[in-house]
Amino acid sequence: MRHTISVLVENHFGVLARVSGLFSARGYNIDSLCVAETDDPSISRMTLVVRGDDRVLEQIIKQLNKLVDTIEVIDLTQEDHVERELVMVKIGANNKVRGEVVEIANIFRAKVIDIGCDAMTIEATGSQDKVRAFIDMMHPFGIKELVRTGNVAIARSPK
Repeated sequence: MRHTISVLVENHFGVLARVSGLFSARGYNIDSLCVAETDDPSISRMTLVVRGDDRVLEQIIKQLNKLVDTIEVIDLTQEDHVERELVMVKIGANNKVRGEVVEIANIFRAKVIDIGCDAMTIEATGSQDKVRAFIDMMHPFGIKELVRTGNVAIARSPK
């Protein structure tokens, strides 16, 4: 099963290495990892996507909580939450296909962020499935370069 885990940590040198080391030492794979400062520069939020059964998840959460720099660990999979991912795709696009590419981008509510003589770069944001579908639509144009953020997630406010 796929799990999205949010971890608040002290924003110190080496914290990311300790977290990733925790996973590699136990043979767990990280499908996605995003890290950035929060509104408080002394705290960072890590959003991890991992696969495993409930036993594996319980072990991961216990180990994360043992790290000195950990402030809070939340399994967002068990909560109502919103996930998004960003992808930037550079494709081969001459004058003949640019209109078609822009039409597809509009369908996905994506933005053209750079245009060159023989290429253009498009940015799309959405669920993992939407990003995957967008990438699939760009393949026929020839993907020259692709970069993805991985998932970021936040719990929804109570209704």
